[in-house]
Amino acid sequence: MSALKDEDPRIHGIKTKIRVVPNFPKPGAVQCAGIMFQDITTLLLDPKAFKDTIDLFVERYKGKNISVVAGIEARGFIFGPPIALAIGAKFVPLRKPRKLPGEVIFKEYTLEYGKDRLEMHVGAVEPGEHALVVDDLIATGGTLCAAMNLLERVGAEVVECACVIELPDLQGRERLNGKPLYVLVESH
Repeated sequence: MSALKDEDPRIHGIKTKIRVVPNFPKPGAVQCAGIMFQDITTLLLDPKAFKDTIDLFVERYKGKNISVVAGIEARGFIFGPPIALAIGAKFVPLRKPRKLPGEVIFKEYTLEYGKDRLEMHVGAVEPGEHALVVDDLIATGGTLCAAMNLLERVGAEVVECACVIELPDLQGRERLNGKPLYVLVESH
């Protein structure tokens, strides 16, 4: 599902504020050649576009009995907390390796340009809680799958994944095993 298909007038304003940077994050690296990085920092510089982004997610999830908003490091930390506050849910950070003190569970996964690992505090999410996974972008779907795996391993029900941007050509949505994905804009 996509807000783009709903033709909300705010979507155009959001899309025009996302800068595309070729061959980033590692200019000159073979594995990054041809990558068109979707830079949301320019979206954050525009208070109206940033607010519209948060508002679209809040309008979708308010009153849906979501008790956990799990944000994926790093840009899921930008969008997740204001959504969590607005819908009355707790925010749970899903972090890169060795960033969380205390006991963690983890899931390793493959990125479009390498491997990584997500970690979550043990006890941050209780069995039976309803969770929303938030990130800025879905490419291959590896990060969202790792996030869902962590949450489901502790007994949470992942209600949906929410991303600002989808790169549909990389078919990440297909890797989510039928789990609903809501995006605001697509980039080809």
